[in-house]
Amino acid sequence: MALKLKITLIRSGTNRPQRHKDTIKGLGLTRLQKSVILNDTPAIRGMIRAVSHMVRVEPVE
Repeated sequence: MALKLKITLIRSGTNRPQRHKDTIKGLGLTRLQKSVILNDTPAIRGMIRAVSHMVRVEPVE
C-alpha cells in the first residue's frame, strides 16, 4: 500500500514567483486552507520542497 500525503495550502500564492504559483497549481491547490491527498512519490516530494514555506504536509494512513 502506497503512503499518501495530505497537503494543505496555508499561505497565499499572491506576490510569489510564477514558478511557485505553477507548483501550487500542479499540486491541485486552488485556495487557502484547501487540502488534497496525493501519493508519496519523488516528484510530489520535490514539488512540496519547492513551496514548503507555503504548505503543511501530513501523512495519511
